[in-house]
Amino acid sequence: MRAAAGNGLPPPFPWGAVMHAGLCLLRLPAADFWSMTPREMQAALGGLRPSAAVPDRSGLETLMAAFPD
Repeated sequence: MRAAAGNGLPPPFPWGAVMHAGLCLLRLPAADFWSMTPREMQAALGGLRPSAAVPDRSGLETLMAAFPD
């Protein structure tokens, strides 16, 4: 059962997406997949690397002026 939005509960763990990523995309053996912690899976999928900076509105306008199309 899915948690209703706004009920204060965290969303359910996305087992389907995680299993697909670990077993299909990363091609981990099942024993390795099931022995990983969620944090290890996040690291294996690149989720712990720093995210790129996102420009604010003025930065976006500067880029749009420099690279019109």
